[in-house]
Order: sequence, then structure tokens, then C-alpha cells
Amino acid sequence: MKVRPWFGWVSLGARLVLGGVMLVAGALKVTDPETAAQAVRAYELLPSALVEPVGWGLPFLEIAIGLLLLVGFGVRAAAVAAGVFMVVFIAAVASAWARGLAIDCGCFGGGGQVAPGQTKYLQEILRDLGLLALAAWLWLNPLSKFALETDSHTPTGATAS
Repeated sequence: MKVRPWFGWVSLGARLVLGGVMLVAGALKVTDPETAAQAVRAYELLPSALVEPVGWGLPFLEIAIGLLLLVGFGVRAAAVAAGVFMVVFIAAVASAWARGLAIDCGCFGGGGQVAPGQTKYLQEILRDLGLLALAAWLWLNPLSKFALETDSHTPTGATAS
């Protein structure tokens, strides 16, 4: 398949959006690990012994994935990791919705119980589907403009054109 010249630009946009969202989501949670654990607990999916480690560790993983995407290093692996996160987040939100839980997703800090009319499950799932599409694009087209990672198959090591 021939790579189109604009693919590098689309991949740059995908990297910046997906990486920015991951970085911001992690940064907003990392400063308040107790609330992050509360958000994980609200989903009622994990055994209590795993709630704290997941709540405390998840923000650091989100930040790491976001930084890798923003600088353009390990893009394919970071895109796969972000895609796995999106699938897990979509499944968790869908599960909460299906079980009638009234919670804030905690995606950008906060989280926990909310009034039944304050849930935004459909918007959250649609947002994460869009981010999953960006992750899929980057898995298929990891080379982009202004990335640290270059194409090792070209003699000059140039990034995507």
C-alpha cells in the first residue's frame, strides 16, 4: 500500500489529540489519588484489593502513554496501549450504564456517585470510540510529522512525508 503524503499530517493530529487527552486525563488524576481510587471503586468491577493500586497507578500510565504519543516515540506501542485503555473504559462505562449505576466516569478527575440525571454515558462512550479510532489510525500509520521516531527503512531516517 502506498503511503499518501498527507498521512504524516493526519498521524500528527491523531498523536496530538490522543496524546493530549491521555496526558491531561492522567495529570488531573495524579494529584488526587484518593479520588481516582474512589472513581475506580464506583464502577463496582474490581475486587477491593485492586481498587487502590489501579486508582493510583492508572494516572501514571496515562501520562506515560500521552507523553510517548506527544513526542512521537514508540507510537505504535503507545497507540496499542491507548487503544486497550479505550476498550476497557468503554466496557466499564457500558457496564455501569447497563447495571443502572449513576456515576461520573472519573475520566478527567473526580468520579464516584452522581444523581441519576447527571450521567453522560453515551457521550463518554462516543468520545472514547473516537479516541479508539485515533489509536487504530496510529497503529496502522505510526509515522508522522515532527516525531522523534523515524522510519528505519529509509536511508536518511526521515519521518513520514
